[in-house]
Amino acid sequence: VMANQSSISEFFLRGISELPEQEQLLFGIFLCMYLVTLTGNLLIILAIGSDAHLHTPMYFFLANLSFVDVGLTSSTVTKALVNAQTRHRTISYSGCLTQMYFFLMFGDLDSFFLAVMAYDRYVAICCPLHYSTIMSPRVCVLLLALCWVLTNIVALTHTLLTARLSFCVVGEIAHFFCDIAPILKLSCSSTRINELMVFVLGGTVLVVPFVCILVSYVHIIWAILRVRTPGGGGKAFSTCSSHLCVVCVFYGTLFSTYLCPPSVASEEKNMAAAAMYTVVTPMLNPFIYSLRNKDLKAALERLFSHRRLSSW
Repeated sequence: VMANQSSISEFFLRGISELPEQEQLLFGIFLCMYLVTLTGNLLIILAIGSDAHLHTPMYFFLANLSFVDVGLTSSTVTKALVNAQTRHRTISYSGCLTQMYFFLMFGDLDSFFLAVMAYDRYVAICCPLHYSTIMSPRVCVLLLALCWVLTNIVALTHTLLTARLSFCVVGEIAHFFCDIAPILKLSCSSTRINELMVFVLGGTVLVVPFVCILVSYVHIIWAILRVRTPGGGGKAFSTCSSHLCVVCVFYGTLFSTYLCPPSVASEEKNMAAAAMYTVVTPMLNPFIYSLRNKDLKAALERLFSHRRLSSW
């Protein structure tokens, strides 16, 4: 059905650089960052899964965030790396829609999980006596399922709306992966509905979780300021510091991309910003959490010591 909506079978991707001498350098950098992202996030998942002390809601959502970060990077960067190495910059029509779907799903999940993690910290600090009841295993699974369902609906809506468009010529997508905006520019049919849904759904997925995070932290800061015991407020806020760093990096990059006025080099700016939130941010997350979290550092040390002992 999708093939009938389009008279073409493939697109061209711009690649990570248009200059051959730069592309090989960028290929090496992107490959190293991708491998670090995979290693760091998989270690976080292994450490949390293997340590009973970390079987709590906060680390349950952190493990899922790490899985999503791996998915987000893998759905965008792997094709760009293959294209840079093979000099073959085409992507099939169905492959492009599939890549767009997974990019949107994992990107939206990142936003939703950060909001859920903020809510978890709010409950832990503002309602400590009711924490185990409010954030029960059943509630955590329901929140996780809700995030997956909502993001799948959003990603599927954008993908199906794009599939109904007609593309009359084989064009170059001005990006290193299939993002919505550059694909819509290539369509020879009306994209008004698509653009409206990008504005409505994209704005909702970006703004609603961000507002939830802001509201959670306003309550958290207010609760911490009311703590009378010496050092109590600092100890409470230290559990939020890693999450707050990740939120700042993630949303700072997204807002700089979508809220800044367009410039002459807007395509290059958008590609650089996309590289930030699809490659750099997922790579930094494990470092931010492991360096600022004593429990996670201890779990990673136990994981490595267990591996060393088992290898003897």
